[in-house]
Amino acid sequence: MNFLLVSSHGSNGIWNHVLHWLHHLGGPGLILLGIVDSSLLPVPGSLDALTIVLAANQHEWWPYYAAMATLGSLIGGYLTYRLAGKEGKAKLEKRLSQDKVRKIENIVDRWGFGAIAIVALLPPPAPMVPFLLAAGAAQYSRNKFLGALALGRGIRYTVLAFLAARYGGTLLRLISHHGHVIIILIAISVAAGVGAFLFFRYHKKKRGRKRK
Repeated sequence: MNFLLVSSHGSNGIWNHVLHWLHHLGGPGLILLGIVDSSLLPVPGSLDALTIVLAANQHEWWPYYAAMATLGSLIGGYLTYRLAGKEGKAKLEKRLSQDKVRKIENIVDRWGFGAIAIVALLPPPAPMVPFLLAAGAAQYSRNKFLGALALGRGIRYTVLAFLAARYGGTLLRLISHHGHVIIILIAISVAAGVGAFLFFRYHKKKRGRKRK
């Protein structure tokens, strides 16, 4: 559990007790933490850490833990998306600067599915919550939003859980000594692959439209 406490970025004793409690809950704990992590009060790194610890401790259960982490993140992301949809753009600009809202909206408008999927893949400090809020405020397609979020988070937690189950204590020791560098490298590698796929698919569709 040492890595889990390191990942909480020096949080107070109460939060450490909560993390221990969530750890004992197992899969349901991942769902609860996933919901919180995708809310307006995120806890960067904690869901990654708990997924790794649980999968490393119970190797054969890694697909279950990957699924629970993804489900929790998906539920939390959808709740934030719905909240932003109800509040609208005006209230979003009160939470974030107008310039930041404009930049994120431009990214979502241009890349849509790909932007959300890639941001969902990346670990902290990637700004996931602002993208959830912007997608909701812009009334971005619910089905596409959920699909992109599920794809990004699903790949992210599947990779983390698999590596934790495969390398166990070795991975935990490496991450404990090197912080989130390894997680970031893994996520960036996967994100680059997904990004390249989405980029080529986008341009293929674009060329197809021009031919018509």
